[in-house]
Amino acid sequence: MASQNFVDYVKICCRSGAGGAGSVHFMRDRINPKGGPDGGNGGRGGHIILRGNKQLWTLLPLKYRKHIIAGNGEVGRSNISSGKFGEDIILEVPLGTVAKNAETFEKEFEITEHGEEVIFVAGGKGGLGNVNFKSATNQSPKYAQPGEPGKEEWKILELKVLADVGLVGFPNAGKSTLLAAVSAAKPKIANYEFTTLIPNLGIVKYRDGQSFIMADIPGIIEKAHEGKGLGLRFLRHIERNSVLLFLVAADSDNINKRYRILLNELEKFNPELLDKPRFLAISKADLIDEELKSLIESDLDIDIPYVFISSVSQEGIQELKDKLWAKMQEDY
Repeated sequence: MASQNFVDYVKICCRSGAGGAGSVHFMRDRINPKGGPDGGNGGRGGHIILRGNKQLWTLLPLKYRKHIIAGNGEVGRSNISSGKFGEDIILEVPLGTVAKNAETFEKEFEITEHGEEVIFVAGGKGGLGNVNFKSATNQSPKYAQPGEPGKEEWKILELKVLADVGLVGFPNAGKSTLLAAVSAAKPKIANYEFTTLIPNLGIVKYRDGQSFIMADIPGIIEKAHEGKGLGLRFLRHIERNSVLLFLVAADSDNINKRYRILLNELEKFNPELLDKPRFLAISKADLIDEELKSLIESDLDIDIPYVFISSVSQEGIQELKDKLWAKMQEDY
């Protein structure tokens, strides 16, 4: 997933179409030289619509399309003919796209299904033609409604990455190294924090030709739920993962504390994340001996399964795959 091609956040200005004005017209022909009103309604202004597309995985097509403008509705016509609707603009987005108001940051909706369509910004209604105002006391109304104006609103689109397993950990915990070891993904790997600045997806091959998708989500830091570091951008990607795999390095000063900090950040961001199945992988196990492993195990105070792994020596990797696969089958 090349960084220049993966876009998970865009801010765009959307302008829906104005409704067409209703028509003021009276029927005139050889038989009825002074016929009654027959002005039609104006056409609705064009909507801006979001449509889910499972083939897309990035918001890149919208990155350089800052202004989205729908067509205006046409005015009503004679013979009680309505004007044409304004042209709708349909924006295809990946599944997991969240729409927000750019001023209030309030979530409006989320696209979760292929082909799902939701009106993003509604076009203005067309005005009523004068035929609608005819009454017993007003046989020849000489007025009609104007069309409603379109709306111009700034919107935010955010993408949540969908994967079977989401890697959760502090920067430099070994998430990218693990993903590279179990899949064909080639994430950037280096010995400093925030090496990963975008989510990386990898297909993990399992037994008998089966596979599952793993996402390397950029590292979380304490108070990420408050927006510290790049926290809020990263945390939303965890929401669409089926199983959460926590990674804490074996050489960490306090594995229990590191795990609880990660868990707390998820809870503060979205308490529902704690309902997802969780595993702990103690990474970089090749750096410690069996005696130290026993000491770490005796000191662990967690309520989820764990396994020692090393992406370098492949220690515990197959055991981890087996446990993750078994948990995913329970949920399906």
